[in-house]
Amino acid sequence: MRFDGVYSPVITPFNDDETIDEAAWYEMIDWQIANGVHGLVIGGSTGEVYALSKEERLDQFRKAKAFIKGRVPWLAGVNAMTTKECCGFAESARAIGADGLLIAAPPYSLPTEKELALHVLRIERAAGLPIMLYNYPGRTGVEMGEEFLSRVSQNANIRAIKETSGDINRVHLIAREFPQLELICGADDQVLEFFVWGSRGWVCGAANCVLKEAIAIWEACVVEKDFEKGRRMTMAMMPLFSVLERGGKFLQCVKYACDIQGLPSGAVRRPLQPLKKEFARELRDALLNGQAAVRAIQEESKTPAAKVHQLRA
Repeated sequence: MRFDGVYSPVITPFNDDETIDEAAWYEMIDWQIANGVHGLVIGGSTGEVYALSKEERLDQFRKAKAFIKGRVPWLAGVNAMTTKECCGFAESARAIGADGLLIAAPPYSLPTEKELALHVLRIERAAGLPIMLYNYPGRTGVEMGEEFLSRVSQNANIRAIKETSGDINRVHLIAREFPQLELICGADDQVLEFFVWGSRGWVCGAANCVLKEAIAIWEACVVEKDFEKGRRMTMAMMPLFSVLERGGKFLQCVKYACDIQGLPSGAVRRPLQPLKKEFARELRDALLNGQAAVRAIQEESKTPAAKVHQLRA
């Protein structure tokens, strides 16, 4: 299994009473598959997994398997505070039928690189599924450093690493020193740099609200190898990506961007609060302007034959 393409970590829509809106969740999954997503992450941080109970998380795994029906591959986020908990989620994901696992460092405990490697390898033994690592030191407190990567990267099931540190030097390091690992973009505002350095995969939180634009950037850079086109598209989306990645309100922004496009998103679970109006206006402008610019770039690249066909249609 390779992790090529745009993978979307599916949001969890909530009702006003903070129960999960399952109909909206199914609608979001269907919309993403219908619009060309290459894979999904169920139980990721963009899905507010930290705010879900164990029962809710396992229920999402079961319902995702039954609803997706093999239309795209899906990864189960199996992260928790302890190795034992993570192994339990991983075993359940395997039994339910997940195609792979997404594994980050457990938060708060701050394991050493050796301890973190043993943690990941124990989860791998529990499930025996393809694994995408998830390096996000800003949230977990520890980095998946060179010692860790050297220990785990020889395991055949540990296939890829989603790099979300924001440190571009990490992209260089992984591409150069650990070519056996697929380099996956986890920082939407650095996606062009990842693709230039050979990445073929993007776990894109923004894909919940700008999937078509994300796929257009991926196709330009990875399929067409037209980095000038990809640069222009990325530049058009950069105001939105910057708001999402640097504004400190990622989940609220993604859900609001879904909402203004008529996609079911719901509120965030407390303690998070909705966006303030002035921030929402900035986000709306960045979203609509970016989408319009990407569409214009796509129109430019159409062949005369394609334009004639479009007019006839």
